[in-house]
Amino acid sequence: MRHLALSATLLICPILAQAQATGPAISYGVRPAYLIDKLPAGPLKDKLAACEGQTPERTTFSIGHRGGPLMFPEHTVESNRAAARMGAGILECDVTFTKDLELVCRHAQNDLHTTTDILTSDLAETCVTPFTAATAETPAKAECRTSELTLAQFKSLSPKMDSRDKTATTPAGYQGGLARFRTDLYTDGAQLMTHKDSIALFRDLGAKFTPELKSPAVEMPFNGFTQADYAQKLIDEYKEAGVPASDVWAQSFNLDDILYWIDHEPDFGKQAVYLVQWSRGFDEQDPTTWAQDFAALKARGVQYLAPSINMLLTAENGQIAASAYARAAKAAGLKLIAWSLERSGPLAQGGGWYFKPVNDIVDTDADYLVALDVLAQEVGVDGVFSDWPATVTYYANCMGL
Repeated sequence: MRHLALSATLLICPILAQAQATGPAISYGVRPAYLIDKLPAGPLKDKLAACEGQTPERTTFSIGHRGGPLMFPEHTVESNRAAARMGAGILECDVTFTKDLELVCRHAQNDLHTTTDILTSDLAETCVTPFTAATAETPAKAECRTSELTLAQFKSLSPKMDSRDKTATTPAGYQGGLARFRTDLYTDGAQLMTHKDSIALFRDLGAKFTPELKSPAVEMPFNGFTQADYAQKLIDEYKEAGVPASDVWAQSFNLDDILYWIDHEPDFGKQAVYLVQWSRGFDEQDPTTWAQDFAALKARGVQYLAPSINMLLTAENGQIAASAYARAAKAAGLKLIAWSLERSGPLAQGGGWYFKPVNDIVDTDADYLVALDVLAQEVGVDGVFSDWPATVTYYANCMGL
């Protein structure tokens, strides 16, 4: 609901612990205050405004989604440093693999044409779908995969903001298309990361780890590399680095990956996060089986469920409220993590895909805070991914999460 149940604030006891007190100095910047100023008068605004002078603290309730990609190229050193400086206590490396089976941080194995300069580099010839110019009938297209590159070739690329111009007639033109609410201000000299790089960086930043094992764009096994090998290699790199399992929340949309970790790496499996999203059949599910479905996950050892935000919210009497799905998952004893806040841009015309069930009542950027309050107070999530972690950090600090 839009109102804040202040009495509930002190009752929330999140499972995720406070991150270690190391790393860079933390600053909220101006955005949280900007959003608070836009809130309508009421208990939520009063509570959050009263915290404006608080000292920022890192919190594992705040999770950097690919770092801070609202303004920084995702999965780069710079993006994750920004997220850590905004107080994110957990940082994410989406994990995929190269031709020589090295693990690297990319949102998808086949996104190099939108997230790097590969199309304007000498490596353009490696793309499985070469750049094709737009015509009056068809949009421009390309597809470039990490699995076509060695690790050395991958590291030679320059990252950019995730974008593409489907009207482009040249590879250079295809590099454009950036959403108006994002920026190119922080792309100069940005650095790509291997998974091992991310482990070292996140530890230096005082943050914990939430790697996501991405679905391969190639048929598995790949050069003898099986899905089980892939899942195991991810865990092995934490063990080799001496990272305790309690600091790692490994994620996957593939339930078999989660079950592999539970069965073969039980210490890491305790915190394995099963990702689910609206566009993968959620609207076709039968709510009468949710209790049974969630009980089956729990019985198999799954503890964490991470639904997209649109699965956790609903419209109720003209207000944002916890969905029936969220309530059923919590009733089954699953720990919930929500993704991803502040990915939709300005909310004046609704919140797009992430706010699908409540788009008709979302009309101001302040609704990011309203939705966040519902996720924390009514849904009872243990953490929230965000493209700009300062907002979640501010809220969590203010509410004692």
